[in-house]
Amino acid sequence: MYKTMNASTIGKHAILVVLSLLAAFPLYWMIVTSFKPETEVFTSSLLPSHWTFDNYVKAWNSIPMARMMTNSLAVAVIQTIMQVLTSILAAYAFTRWDFRGSGLIYTLIALTWLVPFQVIMIPNYIVISELGWRNSLAGLIVPNIASAFAVLQLYNTFKSFPKALIEAARLDGASDWGVLWRTILPNLKAPIASIAVLLFITGWNDYFWPLLVSNKLENSTLQIGLQMFMSSDSNLWGPLMAATTIASFPVLVIYLLLQRHIIESFVKGGLK
Repeated sequence: MYKTMNASTIGKHAILVVLSLLAAFPLYWMIVTSFKPETEVFTSSLLPSHWTFDNYVKAWNSIPMARMMTNSLAVAVIQTIMQVLTSILAAYAFTRWDFRGSGLIYTLIALTWLVPFQVIMIPNYIVISELGWRNSLAGLIVPNIASAFAVLQLYNTFKSFPKALIEAARLDGASDWGVLWRTILPNLKAPIASIAVLLFITGWNDYFWPLLVSNKLENSTLQIGLQMFMSSDSNLWGPLMAATTIASFPVLVIYLLLQRHIIESFVKGGLK
């Protein structure tokens, strides 16, 4: 009996290892290709015969990499902070306050999540143009300061929070503001961190909206710059892989910093 269970466990772990390798291989291939000479980009070798940083130099000099990365970081960070903040306030209001029309408002927010961004992209563009925010960070950030996805996720999280702790805080004289920031949020770091990472990745990888709002590379984001390495004539695969590796680095750092909270959130979600 023991040997059968042990063999089954080994088999399951072997499958997980294989699936993990398959998922990580494209990332590995991207990084390795970024260090390959131009003559080896299309070879099937798992390692370059000669490691070179020429692709990184070409990528850095071909586009205003530093400026575009700064723009992407500013857009993703500010957008994530604003989306998390507005979602926390909205979720708390829906779960703690019983006001007229709350169900209708919640339903409308849920419905906006089902509407593709391409549907409202043109109206947003007209508003941004009228405000004079084209080719600016405000034009990239303001239309995305709220997230219906984050509101819906935090609503369920806040709804499952123990009411006994909230009532105890109210008996101690805490206001709604104090209950939110001193009682609820310290106990919900994991789900908020996991949602923040997803929002950051979405903001960092956004392509269509920056492409519409910005027509200058120095005022655009890094995702637009990656497109510059691809054309109808030829594709600069080496510099493209180098630029993509640079673009992936901030997301990897954010994940590593918040890894414990993300895993904790997923574990708790799976146990409920």
